[in-house]
Amino acid sequence: MFDIITIGTATKDIFLTSPLFRVVNDPKHLKKMGFPTGEVQCFALGGKIEIGRPIMTTGGGAANAATTFARQGLKTACLVKIGKDEAAENILSEFKKEKIVSFAIRDKKEKTVYSIILLAPSGERTILVHRGASEDLKTKEIPFNKLKARWAYVTPGKIPFPVLKKIFDRLVKNRTFIAFNPSESFTKMGIKKLKPFLAKSKVVILNKEEASYLTGIDYEKEKEIFKKLDRAIAGIALMTDGARGGLVSDGANIYKFGVFLKKAVDSTGAGDAFGSGFVSGLIRTGESCEKNTCRIGNIKYAIRLGAANAASVVERIGAKEGILTKKEFEKNKRWGKLKIRNYSYEAMAKIYSRPF
Repeated sequence: MFDIITIGTATKDIFLTSPLFRVVNDPKHLKKMGFPTGEVQCFALGGKIEIGRPIMTTGGGAANAATTFARQGLKTACLVKIGKDEAAENILSEFKKEKIVSFAIRDKKEKTVYSIILLAPSGERTILVHRGASEDLKTKEIPFNKLKARWAYVTPGKIPFPVLKKIFDRLVKNRTFIAFNPSESFTKMGIKKLKPFLAKSKVVILNKEEASYLTGIDYEKEKEIFKKLDRAIAGIALMTDGARGGLVSDGANIYKFGVFLKKAVDSTGAGDAFGSGFVSGLIRTGESCEKNTCRIGNIKYAIRLGAANAASVVERIGAKEGILTKKEFEKNKRWGKLKIRNYSYEAMAKIYSRPF
């Protein structure tokens, strides 16, 4: 049996850098145009834009997370659907290098997921993605008899809803703990539609933009977003907010945490790094979260590992380059302390000025 199986996407990534990729912040106008964060990445229309040397690597939510788990010493497998092309061979080669067992489904017609990442000098990026084979996963293709693990980390991309439901049902039947990191296409369905998945998950991982989509609450209203999110999730709710840290609820306490970050070079894969690092921390310190609660030490350790992994990733280009090994996390004094404040629900009621 595996410690964890990741399920979702694996991609071929090409990074393009240019000082002419600009980040523009204008909430007043951009939100009306359909950009919930009020920020966009821009470059001049109609001209030629000089770029740096393209950087080619691999990524994808399931592959990124699997790399974290493997480097943390966990017995790891990864279920993805890829093509029969050079990109797929690159992905499989990296799985072998990282000692990740591959449950890759090969598609003869569709190509492997392909992403072009436009990387601004500030480290922010825009991803252009061709979903290819990954969004055509069929129930009959899934090796259900192999999905046996203590945990599963599900980051679905655009896996069809009925197929994802079948996966969840089998994982629950196998008594597998599920960590769910829903993609934008799923969060836009809303809490009511996602309730069957949220109710079966021990951990739900979202960034604030995704949480805004899921709850239907304006991006700027962090407290309101997290309150609704926490009430909807039976297990542990984790909401990250980039360089501002984030919030975790384990059903008994709320944890507010900061970041280790020095200077961001590339934010690609930061969410995958935090989420998989967090779950690695829970697994390595014991699964007392089985009944929707965890010991305080577990949560704080998990947050620290997640934050360290995310910081290490964004300080390098590519979603995997900075992923920490178990030894790197434990031996480097930089990761030893992180500002984490935890409050009981009674204390949070006072902070939020009404019952939480």
